[in-house]
Amino acid sequence: MHERDSELHAARTAIRMLCGGDETDPGVGEILLYVGPPGLGKTALLTEVRRAATRDADCTVLFARGGEQQRHDPFRVVRQLLRPVLGTLREAERREVFGPWAEIVGPAVGLVPPAGQLDPQGVRDGLDFVVTQLARRRAPLVLMVDDLHWGDPESLGWLTSFSHHARELPVLMVLACRDEFPEEAGPLQDRAVRAGGRYDLRPLRPASITELVRSRLGHLAEEDFCREVWTVTGGNPYDTTVLLRQVLDRQLPPVGENTVHLRALAAEARGMTLKTWLDRLGPSTLQFAWAAAMLGTGIRPALAAAICAQGPSAAAQSVSELRAHRVLTDGTDGRLEFVHPLIATSVYQSMPAATRTAMHGVAATEIQNAGQGLLAASRHLLETLPDNDHETVAKLRGAAAEHLAIGAPEAAQRCLRRAMSEPPPDEQRAQVRYELGCSSLLTDPAATVNQLRLALDEKPGLSPELRVDATFRLAQALAHSNRLGEAAGVCREEALLTPSGRGRQRLEIAHFMFTAFQAREDDGPGRSRHLARFAQTLADSEPGMVSAVLALHCWDLTLRGRPAADALAIAERALENGRLPHGLGWTNTLWGFELPGILGISYLYADRTDRAEALFDEAVWAYRVAGWSGAHLGFAHFLMGLLRFRQGDLREAEDFLRRALRSAERIGPGIPLQWFAVGVLADTLLARGRTGEALELAEQYSFGPPYPTVMVLPDAPTLYGRLLLARGDLPGAAAALTEAGALLDARGWHNPVWAPWAGQLALATADLDPSRARELADQALRRAETTGTDSAVGSALRVCAALHDGAEAVELLEEAVRRLSRSPAACEHAFALVDLGTALSGAGRREEARRALEQGLELARRCGADGQVERARRALATV
Repeated sequence: MHERDSELHAARTAIRMLCGGDETDPGVGEILLYVGPPGLGKTALLTEVRRAATRDADCTVLFARGGEQQRHDPFRVVRQLLRPVLGTLREAERREVFGPWAEIVGPAVGLVPPAGQLDPQGVRDGLDFVVTQLARRRAPLVLMVDDLHWGDPESLGWLTSFSHHARELPVLMVLACRDEFPEEAGPLQDRAVRAGGRYDLRPLRPASITELVRSRLGHLAEEDFCREVWTVTGGNPYDTTVLLRQVLDRQLPPVGENTVHLRALAAEARGMTLKTWLDRLGPSTLQFAWAAAMLGTGIRPALAAAICAQGPSAAAQSVSELRAHRVLTDGTDGRLEFVHPLIATSVYQSMPAATRTAMHGVAATEIQNAGQGLLAASRHLLETLPDNDHETVAKLRGAAAEHLAIGAPEAAQRCLRRAMSEPPPDEQRAQVRYELGCSSLLTDPAATVNQLRLALDEKPGLSPELRVDATFRLAQALAHSNRLGEAAGVCREEALLTPSGRGRQRLEIAHFMFTAFQAREDDGPGRSRHLARFAQTLADSEPGMVSAVLALHCWDLTLRGRPAADALAIAERALENGRLPHGLGWTNTLWGFELPGILGISYLYADRTDRAEALFDEAVWAYRVAGWSGAHLGFAHFLMGLLRFRQGDLREAEDFLRRALRSAERIGPGIPLQWFAVGVLADTLLARGRTGEALELAEQYSFGPPYPTVMVLPDAPTLYGRLLLARGDLPGAAAALTEAGALLDARGWHNPVWAPWAGQLALATADLDPSRARELADQALRRAETTGTDSAVGSALRVCAALHDGAEAVELLEEAVRRLSRSPAACEHAFALVDLGTALSGAGRREEARRALEQGLELARRCGADGQVERARRALATV
C-alpha cells in the first residue's frame, strides 16, 4: 500500500460525504488537517486531493497557499481563495453573493477600493456571509490552504472563526501545515483533533524510498545504496528527491561502493549557501532568483526583472535557466512559482544582508511603479533600515491608513511603528504617535493608552484640534479598560489647559460623561447641579455640542428619578426632528456610541419605547452598514435586548442578549458589554421562569461583587440582589440590596426602573420585618409616582400588593393592572393579571378571578413567560 493512501482515503471519503446530498439537502463538510515537517509531501498530498475534488467529484475548489515572505500581507490567503471565483461572477450574482457586505468584504478581497476604517470583526462576519452564499450556489465547496503556517494573521483569524460555521455548510476544509502551528490558528488544530481530522505525516519507510530511488535512477539501483539514501534523508521525500538530483548531476552510479558519497551530497543539497547557488546558477540568474524569492508566490516575471534591473532578454534567459535547474516552474496567469517552498527559503537566505535590505527597498518602489499600491509595497518597506527618509515615513503612514481601511489594524500598527523608527520629522512625530494610538483603539486599548500619552507629551506637540481629539481617544481607551476615573480626570485636566471654544467644550462634556458612567462618585448631586448649569451656558453653542450635553442632562434626570416628562422634553431638544443630529450619530467618531445609547435608554425608561426602538434599530442598521460588528454591534444588540425585555417580548430579548454576549466573548472577558448582557439576560431568564438557568449564567460569568468601575446597565448590585432573592438567600439578598440602595441614594439616583432595589429589598425582608418592608414598598411607590410612568407605578403597586392581604391587596393589584395596561411593559402586565386573579380567587370572587387569570395566561404566553403560564394554569385549576 502507498504510504499516503490512508491520508488520501480520508480526503476521498470526506469528499464523497460532501457530495452525498442533493440540491435541497447538500452534504455537510468537515475539516482535514495534514501536519508534518518540511519536505514530507504535504503539497503533493494536497495536489492529489485537489485533483480528486475537481476531476472525480466536480467540486468547486477554493485554493490558497501561504507565503514565507508574505505572512504580513493582510488577507492575502483570503484573496487567493476568493478572487478567482468572485471575479468570474456576473454582476447580478455578485450583488447577491455580497449582499449588504460589498463595501466591507470588497476591500479585503481587493475588488473594491478601500475607504474609511473597518472593524476586523465586521470583515470576518462579512466573509462568513460571502462564503456561505458561494457554498449555496457552488456546492459542494472544497476550501484548501497549503502552507497554513505562513498564512497572514487576518486570514487565519477568519479561517478559525469560519471553521465553526462551516460545519453547517456543504464545505470541506483541507489544510496543510508544518508542525509549527501559528498561534492565530490554534483553534483550527483543536477542532481538527476533536473531529478526528488531524493526520500527522511520517517519513517514508525504506521500501518506499527504494521504490523512489529506482524510479529515478533505474531498477538496477543496489539495495545498499537505496538503504543509505533512506538513512541519509531520514525518509524525507523532498530531501530524497534533491539528493537524487545531485546523484544524477554527478553521474554517480547507484551501487554500494558509492554510498560513502551520499552524506556529503545530501549536506550540500540541504545547505545551498551563496557560493553553492552562485556556482549552480551564475550571478545574473541568481539575482533574478533573489528578486523572485523576495516576491514569494504568484511571481510576475516583469516585476522580478524590474527589481533586479534585468531587461526582457536577460530576464527571459534567467527564467529559462531557473526552470532548467528546477528552481522555478510555471504557475497560473503567466506567473511563476518556486518548485518547492524550501527552495524559495534557501534562495532568500542566501542573500547577503545588505543586498537583501537594498532589494526590499527597490521592490517597494517597483511594486508601486507597477500600480499595485502601498498595501503591497508596505511589507518591503518594513524590511528596510531606518534612514531618516521623510518619503518613507509618508508611504508607511499611507499604507497604515489603507490597512485600517481593509480591517487590518495590526498591519497598520507595524507600519506606524516602523515609521516612528525612520524617524519622522520632528513636527510630525506627535501626529504619527497619535495615528499609532488610534489604530489600536478597537483591538488593544492598553496600547492606545500608552501611545496617546506619548503623543500628548511630544514636543513639538499636536495641533490644538488633534490634541483635544487625542485626549478624548485616550479617555475612551481608559474607559474601555474599566478606568473611568482616569478617563474623567484626563479630560478635566486637559480642559483646564485648553482655550475657550469648541475643543474645551468637548473635553468638559467628556468629563461629565465619563464621570457619570462611573460605578461610584463622590458628589453625584453636585455634579448634577453643575451639569444643569453647564447645559444652560451651552445653549447657543454649535448643535453637536448642545445635543451632547442635552443627552447627558436627560440621562441625569432619568437616573435621578425626576418626572419623565422633564427628561423627555430634554431628549426631544437633543434630537433634530425626532432623529439623531449629525454630531451624535451612532458611527460618528466625535463622541462614540455612549451618548446616543443613554438617550435611547432614557426614552425606554420613560415608557417611550417607540422612540427607543427607532434609535436602537438605527444603531443596528448603522453598525451593520459600517461593518462594525464587534463591540459596537454587540452593544446595539444589548440595547435591543433591553428594549424587548422592557416590552415583555422575552423570546426576542433572550436572542438579542445572547448575541450581545457572544460579541463580548469574542472581544475578551470582563468587558462592560459582558456585564450588561449577563445582567439583563439573567433577569430575562428569571422572567421566563428559568431560575436555575439564570443562576447558572450568573455563576458562570461571576456576576457579582467586586463590580467593574464602569456603571453597569441596569444597576449591577440591584440585579445581583435580585438573583440572591431568586435563589432563596434572603439575608444575602437583603445585604446586597441595602448596600445598592445606599450607594444609589448617595448619588441622588432614585429611578425605580433603573434600580428597583427598594421594592426588591421589601420582598426580601417581608417575613422578618413586615413593617420595614411596607415602608420600603411605599418609598418605591412614591419614587415611581414622581417619575410618573405607568410601568414604574404599576410595578411598584405589585410590590405593595405582595405585602398586603385581602381587599387591600386586590385594590392595589387592580390599580397596578390598570396602570400597566397603559404601559409598554407587557410582561409586567401579565404578572399583575396573574397576581390579581390569584388574589380575587382568595377573596371568593371566582368569576373575576378566572377572567384575570385567563387574560394573564394568554399575555404571559405571548411574552414567553413560561413560568407565569404554568402558575396561571395551576391557579385556574383551583378556581
